[in-house]
Amino acid sequence: MAVTSVSQIREKYVSFFEGEGHTHVASGPLVPRSDPTLMFTNAGMVQFKNVFTGLETRPYKRAVTAQKCVRAGGKHNDLDNVGFTGRHLTFFEMLGNFSFGDYYKAEAIEFAWRLMTREFGLPKGRLTVSVFEEDDEAAGLWAKIAGLGEDRIVRLGAKSNFWQMADTGPCGPNSEIFFDHGEQVAGGPPGSGEDDGDRFVEIWNLVFMQYDQLPGGERTRLPKPSVDTGMGLERMAGVLQGTPDVFETDLFRSIIGETRQLIPDTGAAEASRRVIADHLRSTAFLIAEGLLPSNEGRGYVLRRIMRRAMRHATLLGAAEPVMFRLVPALVREMGQTYPELVRGEAMIAETIRIEEERFLKTLSRGLSILEEETRSLKQGATLAGAVAFKLYDTYGFPLDLTEDALRLRGISVDTRGFDAAMAAQRAEARRNWAGSGETAADAVWFAVAEGTGPTEFLGYETERAEGEIRALVRDGRQVEALAEGEEGFVVLNQTPFYGESGGQVGDTGRMTGEGIEATVLDTSKEAGGVFAHRVKLAKGSLASGDAVALEVDHERRAAIRANHSATHLLHEALRQVLGEHVAQKGSLVAPDRLRFDFSHNKPVSAQELDAVERIANQVIAQDSAVETRLMAVDDAIKAGAMALFGEKYGDEVRVVTMGAGTPGNKVGKTYSMELCGGTHVRATGEIGLVTIVGETSVAAGVRRIEALTAEGARAHFAERELLLKRIAAALKVSPQDAVARIEALIEERRGLERQLAEARRQAAMGGGGGDAGVEAVGGVKYLPYVAEGLPAKELRSLVDEGKKRIGSGVVANVAISDGKATIAVGVTDDLTAKFNAVDLVRIGVAALGGQGGGGRPDLAQGGGPNIEAASAALAAIRRELEAI
Repeated sequence: MAVTSVSQIREKYVSFFEGEGHTHVASGPLVPRSDPTLMFTNAGMVQFKNVFTGLETRPYKRAVTAQKCVRAGGKHNDLDNVGFTGRHLTFFEMLGNFSFGDYYKAEAIEFAWRLMTREFGLPKGRLTVSVFEEDDEAAGLWAKIAGLGEDRIVRLGAKSNFWQMADTGPCGPNSEIFFDHGEQVAGGPPGSGEDDGDRFVEIWNLVFMQYDQLPGGERTRLPKPSVDTGMGLERMAGVLQGTPDVFETDLFRSIIGETRQLIPDTGAAEASRRVIADHLRSTAFLIAEGLLPSNEGRGYVLRRIMRRAMRHATLLGAAEPVMFRLVPALVREMGQTYPELVRGEAMIAETIRIEEERFLKTLSRGLSILEEETRSLKQGATLAGAVAFKLYDTYGFPLDLTEDALRLRGISVDTRGFDAAMAAQRAEARRNWAGSGETAADAVWFAVAEGTGPTEFLGYETERAEGEIRALVRDGRQVEALAEGEEGFVVLNQTPFYGESGGQVGDTGRMTGEGIEATVLDTSKEAGGVFAHRVKLAKGSLASGDAVALEVDHERRAAIRANHSATHLLHEALRQVLGEHVAQKGSLVAPDRLRFDFSHNKPVSAQELDAVERIANQVIAQDSAVETRLMAVDDAIKAGAMALFGEKYGDEVRVVTMGAGTPGNKVGKTYSMELCGGTHVRATGEIGLVTIVGETSVAAGVRRIEALTAEGARAHFAERELLLKRIAAALKVSPQDAVARIEALIEERRGLERQLAEARRQAAMGGGGGDAGVEAVGGVKYLPYVAEGLPAKELRSLVDEGKKRIGSGVVANVAISDGKATIAVGVTDDLTAKFNAVDLVRIGVAALGGQGGGGRPDLAQGGGPNIEAASAALAAIRRELEAI
């Protein structure tokens, strides 16, 4: 059976090179992690960049890939051509074979020719090649291996046929293979004046990396020349399916056919359906990698792609969101090869739907306002930049949509005026922010944000990446460089490091490069979405423009993820046990613990805490997937998602769901759904277990629990187990009998304490009977005594007993305990007219070095710090009795 379908071509290419000793390497991500200078991965070699430069080694020297690529931003941008030519795409697959210092030109050319002519069966007479004009070796090999004459080997200059990775680094000549679609298609061979046509289409590029480009223009030969090739899958499908138009191939025919089901033909341009089909692929694959539409960086490019497709859907007559309904068709076509589409189908569709709804509102409102603003403008006129900015800033109408809408009427836009209005708004925002009470040290981040824009966070998908340094800060000001031994802040264009926010602490890890070693001590999220990496530079220096490798401390991040996901589970469990009034009032998610503050007006009992812990661990045991979706904030809250206290949310939010309802609680429903921008485990089972180790009050109506998860929880239980064994050993019983033994000892101690208290009382009473200790003073009985170790709280009852014992007279007791002396004086009722207990006790208190003392005429009490004066206090009262 002939190999013609897209999936068959992909499979044939990979299997051919596997048969030639190549290792099949999965496609790298569309958001580059090894080349921060790229907006998106635009070629198969991107994931091997560090292998080619020698910074990384792999266990293989030959590789074959089917690489996802996007060209819609930066240097390689085909966005505006898509839909209007037969070969341009924003998303495409690059099939490639690579040699890392193994084989070279002869083998690469032989592989390509054999695959093209024997395996795919292309007629030799319809193939033409180009080589670098100085590469006689490649030209000779094409003549020898393929038997091509000079008329079919076109020599071209460096602009077309000399490849460079960058201004410096590996480079070399390249050779391209072209297929001739025939005279019926417009266009000419490579190097001719008509080579922009579709007749001769480039289907394969072979790059021969043989030089190292040095600063100043000098080139040296690489010790191990390498090969980097790329064949456009969609173009090759067109060749094998007999069409110069990639949109006529099987994959696109299926998706375009689906658009006709959703949007019937209205006579509109077919180009609109092509735009939708292509842009759907870019959109779906980028969202599947965690990228979300935004107004900055890669997210803005994604939004442009999405809205361009949505605009073309409206040109076809669609008045309701339809693009999200095409996602299942794409998943059917490509999901088997790229399972991330299957896993992310729900999130992809939901993200597109939300963007479509917002876009349609923006489009309707914006077009109406634009019509009013431009009613008086004629063809050839220019719309003022300030007006375009007002549409953007006030009504959310993007500049490119304004340009597209006016282009049909022959009206341009003053983009310089637009940029000036944007700059003026930023300056005003900066002035307002500087006067908001922030410290001078914080002001530097607003300036950094204006210069660099927000940092792209890659940490939802990876813990390793490369980033380009955009700014450096030390001692509260921007600097040009950080030197060895210095500590400062590094701002990058992209990072896998999470910046502290939403209660989750910042990541730590390593930052390295050629001759560079630095420790990332912390990461914070500053003004304007800037991620500030606090680093200590151990080796080398850092300067703006440097590319560095970034590696998050994996074990620490894993612990943080477990603790963060556990806060969500505990939050819902608290609501189930205590009531729906429970709401988060703050949190701390660290690697070693989690802290969770919530609204509740009384202590949580041990039984309630046990129930909370049990429910959370039931969900952990489910090992259910933790899913994240992008939703409009209002839609998310309507769907039941909980917004967290103190968080600021934009129009779009990440919604994290985990777990299924436990028996008796939300059965058949999602267990937890919260708005959250933090990092989480992929499945609840990764948390291991959770245990609550503390519950306290932090403010009126606010309680706090502290908990441990995973290794922290296991270490906690291990420590408690060891402690129990030590207690049991000390008690000389088994661990299971330790509690009973302790309870028996406590009861025994209480009995002894009662006996001791009674003995002290008897000793304080002078033996407990008769006239022992009673003195005759001024004609009345006086019973004074000092009680060592007697608690002050027992003094009054002891004085009452003394009064009963003597019948008529005065009793004075001093109790000494805890380094303090307390004195109590009692007067029998028949003598209160002559002696006042309050007056007498104050005399004793003064002797003890205290002040005051109070009570009733028959009983009063006070105290002082001078325990050595206990007898002197009693003597002072005796003298007073004698004097009366």
